[in-house]
Amino acid sequence: MRTARTWAVALTGVDGHLVEIEADVSPQTPDFRIIGLPDKSLGEAVQRVWNACTNTGLDLPRRRLTVNLSPASLPKHGSGFDVGIAVAALAAGGVLPHRTVGSTVHIGELGLDGRLRPVAGVLPAVFAAARAGFDRVVVPIANLAEARLVPGIDVHGAVSLGEVAARHGADVEERELEAVLLPLPERPDAEELDLADVVGQDDAVTALTVAAAGGHHLLLSGPPGAGKTMLARRLPGILPQLDEEAALEVAAIRSLTGEPVLALDSLPPFEAPHHSASAVAMVGGGSRAARPGAIVRAHRGVLFLDEAPEFARVALDALRQPLESGRMEVHRAGFTASYPARFQLVMAMNPCPCGNYGVRGAECTCPPMAIRRYGARLSGPLRDRIDIELHVARVAASRATSGERSTVTSAAARVRVQEARAAAAERWRGTPWKINGDVPGTRLRQGSLRLPGAVRAPLDRALERGSLTLRAYDRALRLAWTMSDLEGTTSPGADEIGRALFLKKGMAA
Repeated sequence: MRTARTWAVALTGVDGHLVEIEADVSPQTPDFRIIGLPDKSLGEAVQRVWNACTNTGLDLPRRRLTVNLSPASLPKHGSGFDVGIAVAALAAGGVLPHRTVGSTVHIGELGLDGRLRPVAGVLPAVFAAARAGFDRVVVPIANLAEARLVPGIDVHGAVSLGEVAARHGADVEERELEAVLLPLPERPDAEELDLADVVGQDDAVTALTVAAAGGHHLLLSGPPGAGKTMLARRLPGILPQLDEEAALEVAAIRSLTGEPVLALDSLPPFEAPHHSASAVAMVGGGSRAARPGAIVRAHRGVLFLDEAPEFARVALDALRQPLESGRMEVHRAGFTASYPARFQLVMAMNPCPCGNYGVRGAECTCPPMAIRRYGARLSGPLRDRIDIELHVARVAASRATSGERSTVTSAAARVRVQEARAAAAERWRGTPWKINGDVPGTRLRQGSLRLPGAVRAPLDRALERGSLTLRAYDRALRLAWTMSDLEGTTSPGADEIGRALFLKKGMAA
């Protein structure tokens, strides 16, 4: 039998597509070609596979060898197909048995000496293999811990191509090769971030708790040194820990970036890109292969934009689609990739370019036009998607140096947040939503959850006079329901509506 088949995985975003690797040997002039829409790095696999097989003592057939990657219409990129191509070619030449080769997925890059080198995206690739019904996967030894995070599939970590061939029953001389391992990331010691460190910012701590309980987006404005960054960095600590499904989603995204994944992390991610980040760095993408940007890396966690008006306008406007849909679509000339991107957005900004506008005892040197232009860098449509807008003032020196600590700790706030989310999840049981921040406004304005006219009257008046758009109206309703859940009441009252209006637009009811 001159044709052999095995399997690999092509990634488009976080979605894996099974690729059948067919190798065919024909009695013609010796040649080695790869067809099926490979990119340049995949086309170079010819030389890597040839040298790896030769240096391992595995002979490829010295005839015309054609490798087809099917489906041919699916773009394929990267070096993760090397092992599959080598295995299929060896099976076509009679070195490896067809049966075991055809029921195994092979992932990995080959070195010229035959060692298997790690590749990015192994976790989503193994997920795709498991969903497609495969129960055996071969990966580089460096990716073994990551691949084993997928339950219900037999994963073999190999050091070399010779080890892979021996696993399939080939008679190959064993060679001592040093395994190629991923360098362990240098992680700084975890800083203890507790809400108890935040002194004199009771309103801000309350707003942060409401944001965590309902999954609401937050804009903090105030002068430098008011504690905006301190507050934002403590938001992940009061969010509920990730369940296994969410932790796997986060780990799959980390895998796509090439970061080593050794275990699941239950702490929600925190991404804080620099204000000089480009739109591509925020969104993700690339000319040949898609890579997740900061928006996607913040999935299931917090995206913090410090000095938000300093970001490029196009980078800020890129947030609008994922804030509404919870997904990030990356469109390039050769491919389209879709990523999950459901995150909490926290933005911080100064009141003016110099930061002293409205600060008691400080002198603002900014002309009025510069102040207006600075605030206008956050577009109206983007601000409309923010649930909470809060001004944060500097803490008095007497309180800042008193050594006191807040009575609200992160542990206590997390308990309140979990209880409020449990109440919301019970209310939305049987629907696609679990937190108030995701619920469409029509569900809150109509039907059985529609509030009495006397309760929602302040919101209606603000909508009629144009102080609120309909989207902002809906966001204020969601805030009111979240505050009701935090208080343990069955539905919002006039007090919750008034506080929601204040948090959304700084307006009194």
